[in-house]
Amino acid sequence: MAKYLDPKADVTFKKVFGEHKNLVISLLNALLPLDEGKQVESIEYLPPELVPETPLGKNTIVDVRCEETGGRKFIVEMQMEWFPDFKQRVLLNSAKAYVRQLPKGNNYKLLQPVYALSLVNETFEPDMDEYYHYYHLVHDLHSDKVLDGLHLVFVELPKFKAKNLVEKKMQVLWLRFLTEIDRDGVDEVSQDLLDNPQTGQALEIVRESGMNDAERAAYEGFWDRVSIETTKKSYYAEVEAKLSAEKARADAAVEKLRQDKLQTAHNLKAMNLTNEQIAAATGLFVAEIATL
Repeated sequence: MAKYLDPKADVTFKKVFGEHKNLVISLLNALLPLDEGKQVESIEYLPPELVPETPLGKNTIVDVRCEETGGRKFIVEMQMEWFPDFKQRVLLNSAKAYVRQLPKGNNYKLLQPVYALSLVNETFEPDMDEYYHYYHLVHDLHSDKVLDGLHLVFVELPKFKAKNLVEKKMQVLWLRFLTEIDRDGVDEVSQDLLDNPQTGQALEIVRESGMNDAERAAYEGFWDRVSIETTKKSYYAEVEAKLSAEKARADAAVEKLRQDKLQTAHNLKAMNLTNEQIAAATGLFVAEIATL
């Protein structure tokens, strides 16, 4: 029986979407907010960029970059661990890709849109029910007025549920492909995923039997790095919580001391001591004492 490996790992994700143009084109058309008649038809892969150093998550980001024949740029990222600055990182990388299109002195009309698709394996908007988040430049009062430059899409994979959805068929199939196989792999997948030409091809690519020894080692190494990042994230969260609690206690102690001084000043003022004398006794400012 075939065993299918998790497509979210670096080696599997890049084998599926970084080596097969038809599959990344299908993914882009399924998940990006492209207008009618503006579907992606052909792409060329671009050289990968080094992931910027970040306190968390630097070892758990997988990206695939490509360019359409017409010039539009696409950045597809698989992010296992969410960290607070991730949106800003995506915005920066998208802006850099946009700016690099225009050598000095060229016409601004030559600039083509950049689309960043970020697939995130954690929930980062707990107060929202939606798993799909689309950001772009829109007029504050007239939503039909759009600056067509940067398009950022974030998908919260843990929120995705295939039942009762009315999304495009391929969007559902690709998100099921990305969510129904975990790090330990599965022996069986749904027949409708196997029957679809695109997801069926992708499943064949992530079969464990099709991996060589180096790829299997890379697969295991990726999940080891994910475990390390998860542990670090938990540790940092505990440290931050402790520091926050200590700061709260310190702030409370300072405020109590201040209130005690104010009460002492009030009592001394009732004894007809001058503001200067009270200030010398309590350490409060004369102006503050004058308001009591």
